[in-house]
Amino acid sequence: METNGTASSGLYTYDLAPTKKEGRRWGAYNVFTLWANDVHSLGNYAFAIGLFALGLNVWGILAAFVLASLLLFLLLTLSGFMGHKTGVPFPVMSRIAFGIKGAKIPAGVRGAVAIAWFGIQTYLASSVLSALLLAMFPGLRALQGHSVLGQTLLGWITFMILWLLQVLIVSFGMQMIRRYMAFAAPTTLIAMCALAAWMFFRAGGSISLSNGHPLTGGAMWLHVLQGAALWVVIYGTFVLNFCDFTRSARSRGSIIRGNVVGIPVNMLFFAVIVVVLSGAQFKLDGQIITSPTDIVRTIPNMILLAAASLALIALTIAVNLLANFVAPIYALVNLFPRHLNFRRAGLVSAVIGLVILPWNLYKSPIAVEYFLGGLGALLGPLFGVIMADYWLLRRAQVNVPDLYSEDAQGEYHYRRGYNPRAIWAFVPSATIAVVIALMPAFHAVAGFSWFIGAILGAGLYAVIADRNILIRDVDGEAIAVAAE
Repeated sequence: METNGTASSGLYTYDLAPTKKEGRRWGAYNVFTLWANDVHSLGNYAFAIGLFALGLNVWGILAAFVLASLLLFLLLTLSGFMGHKTGVPFPVMSRIAFGIKGAKIPAGVRGAVAIAWFGIQTYLASSVLSALLLAMFPGLRALQGHSVLGQTLLGWITFMILWLLQVLIVSFGMQMIRRYMAFAAPTTLIAMCALAAWMFFRAGGSISLSNGHPLTGGAMWLHVLQGAALWVVIYGTFVLNFCDFTRSARSRGSIIRGNVVGIPVNMLFFAVIVVVLSGAQFKLDGQIITSPTDIVRTIPNMILLAAASLALIALTIAVNLLANFVAPIYALVNLFPRHLNFRRAGLVSAVIGLVILPWNLYKSPIAVEYFLGGLGALLGPLFGVIMADYWLLRRAQVNVPDLYSEDAQGEYHYRRGYNPRAIWAFVPSATIAVVIALMPAFHAVAGFSWFIGAILGAGLYAVIADRNILIRDVDGEAIAVAAE
């Protein structure tokens, strides 16, 4: 069935449609708030503090983040331009390289990773809320003595509170998410600055520059490179579906300005906070913290403790909405366009994130390493194929209406809706990336699996891509909907 001219009802819905260029509202500040929230997540702090624990000194940590931020700025700007040019979300963007049906492969992988992390991040935020409630109301410890499906009663209560809050925010669409980002970003930055300043003064106005056994020479630089690579891997999900947000960007300039402040500047600011928190705590008692929550729990003043805890919770919710909620929503709408819209898909993904019992997943290193690590290793090859197709083969020329057409003569129909050449490039590069990521024999280079997969995927596709295909540049204004 065809709708809106050439658009098929099996490929085109309001949520998957391109956005009109007129009326796009995301400016540089909105792009910046994505990173102001996402960079300062609890998981990112745990990762960065881990570099201090491994032996990198202050300057090594800063060097790792300078290198990572430059790489991410390039990758995210290229990805962001794709969203602004076409106005389409990631599952539709994937149709360019993989075909109108083959696009379900990258969208499904991205959505599966996101749903798992949605549940885990909600659990981490609920742990902060539980700790705050116990500090304020010690009588609640009675709820800690009973466990259901691996979670205490208090844990269930706090998890469901934050779960419902996120479902409520998402039910109002991207407009509400944009507003929440604008609120959460300054709250996060102020809270983390205050926490770092408090620790700095507690430590007497100075910090330890290393953990006492700093790496030097080649070992140090290897860890700098590995740290930078792993930081990019953390954003391997975001570089794929950044177009979900930039499809509402006002201009390329707003993407560049937002990325400049949000990535290199903000990430260096983040790195400074990390070294202050880590170095100050080590100077105080010779201990290395694992997360800012370790410091928050030591705040003696109840009002300040509550403020800091609520700021961490607001931050974690922001990260979840950005990185782990929007992607599976669009993936589910793409899979079931006749049955799901943005709100319904949000509820479905949230329910899945609940029923997988994410606290049990998080507490199982094997599950996290093999399931999430394996899925994460697939993201590099997907990125490589999609980028090679868009920038190298097509040179940013896209026939947007054909992304929604099931016509056998359509540009993205390929062979029964699948582009075999994209799949042929993806499968071997993905296999190699997963083996490198998970096999103990490749432990030394496991941190580079995303890059290896991305380079292999892009290289293979560049070699075997069909250069005789018709390439046309047609905007989607005729079938576009208003941007949120």
